[in-house]
Amino acid sequence: MATLKDFSYHHIDWNLSPEHAVTMYLEWGNNDWHAEYPPVRSKGDVSHYFVVDSWSEEPVVRLVRRNSENAEDLITVPLPGHLLEDYRQAHGHWRGISEPTPAIKNWLRQELGQ
Repeated sequence: MATLKDFSYHHIDWNLSPEHAVTMYLEWGNNDWHAEYPPVRSKGDVSHYFVVDSWSEEPVVRLVRRNSENAEDLITVPLPGHLLEDYRQAHGHWRGISEPTPAIKNWLRQELGQ
């Protein structure tokens, strides 16, 4: 079974939110060439980023690989209990896909050995 450490060789776009990923990869031409993330140019443009998925009862963290053709979940891990309160303070009991909080990103960096 894979662990987060197994994905430490991927370049993670820590500032890429799910919303921005949609703008970049699904709405071509909808973002500025001078922005932090310019529009994709080809199917070879790939990003790796984390999301928190709270659609089920307990939130999980997913590492997503996205290009212009699809989004693939590389690994899904439970959100640790000690970070649940941090997540709830930021998002309440909202159901959906969101960007990890700074505390969750710090935990992920530790798990990846970064």
